[in-house]
Order: sequence, then structure tokens, then C-alpha cells
Amino acid sequence: MGSMRTINDSLGPASLPQETVIVTGGNSGLGYGCAAALLSASPRRHVILACRDIGRAQEAVETLRESASPGAQIETMVLDLASLASVQSFASKLEERLKAAEIPPLHGLVCNAAVQGARTFTADGFESTFGVSHLGHYLLVNLLVPLMEKPARIAVVASGVHDPAELAKVPASMAVPVPAWNTPMALAKGDLGPAAANDDAAADRGRRYSTTKLANVYFTYGLAQRLPQGITVNAFDPGLMPGTGLAREYPAAVRFAWHNILPKLIPLLRLVLLKNIHTTEESGAALARLIVDPALRSTNGKYFEGLREIPSSVESYDKDRAEELWRDSATLTGIEPLPYARPTKLYPGFK
Repeated sequence: MGSMRTINDSLGPASLPQETVIVTGGNSGLGYGCAAALLSASPRRHVILACRDIGRAQEAVETLRESASPGAQIETMVLDLASLASVQSFASKLEERLKAAEIPPLHGLVCNAAVQGARTFTADGFESTFGVSHLGHYLLVNLLVPLMEKPARIAVVASGVHDPAELAKVPASMAVPVPAWNTPMALAKGDLGPAAANDDAAADRGRRYSTTKLANVYFTYGLAQRLPQGITVNAFDPGLMPGTGLAREYPAAVRFAWHNILPKLIPLLRLVLLKNIHTTEESGAALARLIVDPALRSTNGKYFEGLREIPSSVESYDKDRAEELWRDSATLTGIEPLPYARPTKLYPGFK
């Protein structure tokens, strides 16, 4: 853990940040863009980049300090979402620091970190895409909600790839297969639903990603019903963002185009190919808005494509699946889940 204060020692207590916001995986890509937007918008914020690679995270901290609003603070803490023990340790250390008033009260959490690559397994034996993007965040949220001070907000990074209707708008060369839902216990083992039966390695990688992003939406809707008044959660689709690290395991030619060519063509691509293509700075600012915009203070259990609130996929409103995911995730992570706190009638989208 490395704390990087950006305030002058001569500043008084009134100048110190008043709220802590955590961004998982904030050392690059969307998370970095979100952290930059949070820091530049207000001196009130103490942002924690919760990352597995502390070296890369510290480099991001150094760069973020340069554009931070005077008085804002930025630091990093170790969090490996592929390890339930690491998630528990992070939550315990954070609780100690909050109780000691070493950092301001916790008012925001951005669940951003994700992986997409060849099939691997976490330290706890879970398929990595599902284990990191869903189970790691599931445990983290259940541990951190009791530590939050109201009003507080949570943002969950999902993706339009969870929605077959949205995937139909994407050129075939850039699309991933639609989700292949299975029971959560099966997904944790790496077993997708029947639609994935004939997938090759590339299709398997993409389908596990889209299926996990569907899980992120189910998780958001289930959490929205369990949060106490004063704490909200919403899901977020950042759109296609050329240049981010999700293509790290793609073929070399694809990686080169993704990192070096497509980012320079975003305005053209948006005009002639797909509107939902953005820079990480644009999507990062839209993600940060879910944490800081006063107009969204009471918005809860919604799905945003960038700045627009839109419906998520038809499949994502299956309440039985959402409830099964919550129950099984509690079993897999070994915790008692948050209880219901709000009536289901607040969420008419559920079937």
C-alpha cells in the first residue's frame, strides 16, 4: 500500500478530502479514466486504486496526481479479485483505516476490474472470468456496504455484450458471442450453457466474457433490492473502447490494431460504424458521473449506456436467475449475503 498525498501540509482540515471512493482495477483503461475524472472534479475526494499489480498501480498514482484537483488525494491498496483471501484482507485493512480516521468515510465504490482471456482458474478454483469479474466483486461489495457512510453509491461495470440486441449492431469482426447462461455453480467451474457447446477457443473466450457481463447486470439488480436507503447501485456499459487491456491475449495483429490504429479512428468509427465507441477518458467520465452527479442521487437499480439510462437485455430481467446467482454466490464465497432492504415492487422490470 502506498499513500500519495496531493495536498500541501499547510492546508487546514477544511481543505482535506471529505469522502473516499474506491476504484477496482484503476491503474489503466476505463478505471484509470474514471479515477482521473473523480480526482479532477473535486478536491473533496480521496481515491483508492484497488489493484493486483501494486507497481503498475503506483505508476498510475504518480500520473494521476498531476491532473488532480488541488487538495484531492490518490493512493493504491492491494486487491486481487482472483483470491477471496485477498478480498477479505483488503476489506479488513480498509475497515481498520476507516475506524482510525486515517482516510475519509467511504462514500463510493466502482466495481470495474475484469479479465478476458484464455480459460484459467483463480486461487480458489473458480473460472477466472466469472471468478474475478463477478465473485470477487460480489464478496467485496458484501463486505464493504456495512462500512459505507450514507449517502453512498456503487457502480458496476457491465457491458453491452450481455445483450444480443446490442451485439447485433456490432460488425461481425468486432462482436463476441451472445451469453450462454448456466447455473452459477456451473459457471464457477467454467461450464457454460448449451449455446457454447461447439465454441472454439476464441468463441469460448468471448462467450465467457459476455456471460459474466450478464451476471454483472443480475448482480446489480439483486443488490439494488438489498441496499439500505441512502446507498444506491447502477450498472454501466462503457461501450467499445479501443486501446484498453481487454485485448491482451488476442492475436498479435489484432492487438496491434486495437492499441495503435483504432484509438486514432474513434471519431470516424463512431460516424460510420457504431455510435457506442468511446475513448477511455469519455467512458471514464461517464462512469464517474454515476458516483458524483447530484441528479442521480436517488437513481437505483438502473442500467446506463454511457450517459443514457436504457433498458438492459430482455434476459437480464429474469428475477429467478438473479436470485439464484445471489444465493449461490454467497455459498461460493462463504458469506451470509446482504438481506432484502427494499420491496421488489420498486423494480417493475423484473418478471
